[in-house]
Amino acid sequence: MSAEENKELVKKFINAYNNRDIDLFDSLVAADYIDNTHGQKGIESFRQLFLDAFRAFPDWHENIEDIIAEGDRVWVRVKATGTHTGEWSLSGVALPPTGNRLEMMMVFIWRIADGRLAEGWEVDSDSDFLIKLGVMDYTEKGKEIFAENPGQR
Repeated sequence: MSAEENKELVKKFINAYNNRDIDLFDSLVAADYIDNTHGQKGIESFRQLFLDAFRAFPDWHENIEDIIAEGDRVWVRVKATGTHTGEWSLSGVALPPTGNRLEMMMVFIWRIADGRLAEGWEVDSDSDFLIKLGVMDYTEKGKEIFAENPGQR
């Protein structure tokens, strides 16, 4: 596939995700998909990750800000937003809903093989996400530093 075709595949995947069209995953994701970020293999565990996210953040949406493709790789930067209204499991610990609205920038890197997402990596602003879920907080010094810039919290 060309770089442009690979970008279109990623756009279709993000659109399917935003529209909660999990059935499209079968045509967009390889059966033996490797999720390097979450340490999972196979489309079923990948699909379950999204189903869990939909329950915890039913209004989660990812808007593509940038997309770059070269060879069999696609890099995409998204602005993600959602409200934590359902239980979310993090490393096996269930986190009750906070009602907090989250916004974060995320970068995904996908390897494309045979016209499907074959392998993926994710880089995001975990600290802000974890703070808004009530899992972690700034130190006293951090609160002092970032009090000047509430957008960082």
